[in-house]
Amino acid sequence: MSNPIPNQPELDALLTKATAGDTGALVALLEALAPRVRARIEGRIGPHLRSSLDADDVMQVTYVEAVMRIGRFTSGGATGFLAWLGRLAENNLIDAIRSLEAARRPDPSKRVTAGPRSGHESMVALVDMLSGTMTTASRHAARGEAVAHLDAALKSLPPDYEKVVRMYDLESRPIEEVCQALGRSEGAVFMLRSRAHDRLREAMGPEGNFFSKQA
Repeated sequence: MSNPIPNQPELDALLTKATAGDTGALVALLEALAPRVRARIEGRIGPHLRSSLDADDVMQVTYVEAVMRIGRFTSGGATGFLAWLGRLAENNLIDAIRSLEAARRPDPSKRVTAGPRSGHESMVALVDMLSGTMTTASRHAARGEAVAHLDAALKSLPPDYEKVVRMYDLESRPIEEVCQALGRSEGAVFMLRSRAHDRLREAMGPEGNFFSKQA
């Protein structure tokens, strides 16, 4: 992706509009630059993963992230945007590969529910998992507040992000069932889950907001 970008002045103009909130300009920019990113990603997907993941899966999640996070892109023109888009795609690919490999040697501690739980109990467990702790709700006065905040944050996510978390994390549905419900590959579902967790952690704010208030 280090080769000069054709029509860079036109792409720079699209980028200026995109960062100002013009969705059509952002879509046009993605359409122009995505083939370069896709080619690089495709070369990094090994044959043993192709039944569960392909470059289109990675790019679809990358597009969603680009739309959601364009406000965080700062500078560098179209060349910088291409590099930024490539990093988004590479992070998605890395998470997909890690999750697919982990799924072959499942660790129960990585799932919110190991057995039947009430909806509230599952939400508390998700709060704990996202915070990096596995404490009981009674130990923190802010647990109830955190659960309410997390539920609101879930509802604000893109529909597929929310659905993955509710089905896989909160309801402990098998990955095959989640894939079927979303019409996506296993790798795509794990990418959606990773990005959803990132967005939820951001929505929850610093750890001290909820996780260090003692009862």
